[in-house]
Amino acid sequence: MNFDKVKAQLESNGFEVSVFETKEEAAKYLNDKIDNCVVGSGGSTTIADLDLLTSLKTHNTVYYNGSCENAMQKAMNADVYLMSANAIAEDTGEILNIDAFGNRVASSLFGHQKVYMVAGKNKVSANFAEAYSRLRNVVAPKNAKRLNKKTPCAVNADRCYNCSSPDRICNALVVHYKKVSSMDMEIVLVNENLGF
Repeated sequence: MNFDKVKAQLESNGFEVSVFETKEEAAKYLNDKIDNCVVGSGGSTTIADLDLLTSLKTHNTVYYNGSCENAMQKAMNADVYLMSANAIAEDTGEILNIDAFGNRVASSLFGHQKVYMVAGKNKVSANFAEAYSRLRNVVAPKNAKRLNKKTPCAVNADRCYNCSSPDRICNALVVHYKKVSSMDMEIVLVNENLGF
């Protein structure tokens, strides 16, 4: 995939952008950049696909979902936060993320020295409408199924039903129209399919 257009749009929105052909190159870049600090991360399958947290733990303190008691709270207080972008609108550079608990989307808005959002080529949509549809009809159903949730989208594995299930995982939506002014943010684009 040619990332030129989406990279230019993201940069015009104030984001720093790095582009890599492979997940190994992206993981090495992040492992070299993030050193001797506290790192937080949510339950991102994209970050898991990079196999990055293991190497980061050798020279950082790392908190991620399930790593210890109160891991989500500790991750919220980290110096650096690693997450994925659930969808990026190529034509405007808007970044969309949907969340169940709010820990990931909250971390994308305030409190860290730096946030890295990683996105594989599968996360880039032509426009906002397609990016939003991707969240509801691809990302949420696959994550709900992965987490063994009892939602219609997980059971049927096909689309959003806008349910009221107590297991619903699409409870909060954050759209980054521009980089928030309170912290440093970098988008890491990878020319492979990563996560959902």
